[in-house]
Amino acid sequence: MPGRLQDKVAIITGGVSGMGLASTHRFIEEGASVVVADIQAGKGRELEKQYPGRLRFVACDVRDEADIVAAVSAAVETFGGLDVMYHNAGAVGDNSDLASITTEGWDDTFNLLLRSTMLTIKHSIEPMRKRGKGSIILTSSAAAVSLGGSGPYAYTVAKAGVISAGRYAALALGPDRIRVNIIVPGAFPTSIWSGHVGGDAEMGDRMGLDLQRFAGMQALPQVGDPRNIADAALFLASEEATFVTGVALPVDGGLTLHRNSQGSASGQLGTVSDAVATFKAAS
Repeated sequence: MPGRLQDKVAIITGGVSGMGLASTHRFIEEGASVVVADIQAGKGRELEKQYPGRLRFVACDVRDEADIVAAVSAAVETFGGLDVMYHNAGAVGDNSDLASITTEGWDDTFNLLLRSTMLTIKHSIEPMRKRGKGSIILTSSAAAVSLGGSGPYAYTVAKAGVISAGRYAALALGPDRIRVNIIVPGAFPTSIWSGHVGGDAEMGDRMGLDLQRFAGMQALPQVGDPRNIADAALFLASEEATFVTGVALPVDGGLTLHRNSQGSASGQLGTVSDAVATFKAAS
């Protein structure tokens, strides 16, 4: 039985770890050929060995326009075109607050999170027009939707910009049948979350030992799994979402339903700041 992405060609930025890796596996399981664009060359080469003929790795710093162009060219040259661009790569960036952030820290964070969004959209348009349609999927954050202050300043503002950029592009590219949607992840125990608590990748790995702390931050008392994001990306990439564009889709266990100090009906829902403080103290 054909997969939901049978004969589709996809690019996944940041596809060698965390939510991106889960999506890489899921897309290939569903029949897609995938170009993984990432800065982690060692892991990328291992993925190529795991999926010979189905996956091509391209070393890519998403802040560099030439690298984005190279990834798109690889999809066209290796697999014949481009149907899906899933821009997932990112990091927390500068952790500084309003009073201490520098212009360099602000610009670096925006280059990584928002400039890269512009570039991935820009360079997906021509090959998708040649296909007659396409799906662009962007990654924002629950911090940008209704949890101001839960993430670093530059990160939160840049991720809000991703939603605006996606909606603008959805309207502009609709006549080309190019759909643009945004996934809004909540709290997932991946290495990027260590940046939210002022830690490093090793701390991010340790968070896997304390998964249940995340469940107390949201309405659904369960821990998010990167495969939850992969399933959402699969839907948005597939023909099942052919009438869906301009949507910012929370995949967050209800985190953006946050009721702050009021708590949940059971009295167990705390604030994101509380959860971060608790994790810092325990670490």
